[in-house]
Amino acid sequence: MKAAIFREHSNDPTEVVKIEETDIPKINQNEVLIKVEASAYNYNDLWAIWGRPIKIPMPHISGTDISGTVVEVGDTVTSLKAGDRVVSHGNLSCRICNMCSSGREYDCEKRMVWGFQTGPLWGGYCQYTHLPEYNVIKIDDNVSFNDAAAISMVGMTSWHMLVNRAKIKPGQMVLIMGGTSGMGMIGIQIAKLYNCDVIATAGNPGKMEKCLDLGADIVVNHRESDWYKKVRELTNKQGVDVVFEHIGKSVFQKAVSLLKIGGTLVSTGATTGYDSEIDLRYLFFRGINLLGATQGPKDALEEVIYWTSKGRLKPLINTVLPFSEMVNGHVMMANGDLMGKIVTTPQKL
Repeated sequence: MKAAIFREHSNDPTEVVKIEETDIPKINQNEVLIKVEASAYNYNDLWAIWGRPIKIPMPHISGTDISGTVVEVGDTVTSLKAGDRVVSHGNLSCRICNMCSSGREYDCEKRMVWGFQTGPLWGGYCQYTHLPEYNVIKIDDNVSFNDAAAISMVGMTSWHMLVNRAKIKPGQMVLIMGGTSGMGMIGIQIAKLYNCDVIATAGNPGKMEKCLDLGADIVVNHRESDWYKKVRELTNKQGVDVVFEHIGKSVFQKAVSLLKIGGTLVSTGATTGYDSEIDLRYLFFRGINLLGATQGPKDALEEVIYWTSKGRLKPLINTVLPFSEMVNGHVMMANGDLMGKIVTTPQKL
C-alpha cells in the first residue's frame, strides 16, 4: 500500500514526508482493517514533523482523523463487519482505569492520540490502517467520507467543550473565537443547535462572512485591537455566558475579561502561545469558571456524527488534495490563515 512516511524531523514538511510503499497492516483479534478513503489534517501533524513538543515513534505515519470502509475484522470484533462505512475515534485509552470506567477516557493516564503518538508506522495517512473496535464508529450512507473525516476530531472536541464541559443552555450568549477554524466552524453550529446566541470572531472580511453563513448572529474581527470592546458593546456591557477558546496568548486575557458574572471560558488549545496572563480579580469577583478540554469521549463523536447525518452539522472543507500531493496540506497548515479543514484522499493518487 501507499503511505505518507517520514523518518526524520524537519521544519519543512516537503523535505521529509514522502509517499512510500509499505505493507498492509495485520490486525489483532480486537481490531478492524480499514480501507482509508479520506484523511483530515490536524495541527499535531506539524508537531510530529517538527519533533516538538514531544518525541514520537519513527518511522512515522501521521493522521488522526480518517474515514473509510471496513475490509476485515478480528476474531473478537462483534459490532462491525466488512463493508461498514466508518470514522475513527482517535483517542486511544486503556479502557480499564478509573478515568476510563467513569467516562473520562480523555483523562486516562495512558491516553495516546492515534496518528500522533502511535507507531512506528501507525496512523491515517495511508491506504489501509487498523484500529481497535472501540475506536471505530459507523457512519450513515448520507455522510460523505470527506465530511466524516473533516468533522471527527474537531466535532468531538467542540461537543465536549460546549456540551459536556461548559454545559451550554438555550438563550445563552456564546463567544466563538476563530469561527472559521476547524474548531470554530463546528463550535458555531453546535451553539446554534442548542439555540444559543452566537458572537463569532474572524480575521478578515471573507472569514467574517463565512461565520455568518455557518450560523453566527454577529461577527467581529479579532485582528482589530479593540475587538473585545466591540464584543462588550454588543452585549450592552454585560459580557458573555460562555467563551469557546483555542487561540491562546494573543486573545486569552481579553477573552476572560468578557465573561459575565458566573460565566465560563473553556479552552482546548493555544496556537498563538501558552504563557498567557489573567487578571485574577475577574476570577474571584465575578466567580467565573475556567475550564480545559482535550479531545472528548466516544459518545461526543457519536452525537456529532448523528447530527451530521441529519444535516444540522457540516464541516467547512478548505481543500481536498490527491494523496500524491498530500504534503502540500502540511505546508498550508504551517503557513496558517486557513478557512476550514484540509482533507486528502489516499485511494486517489
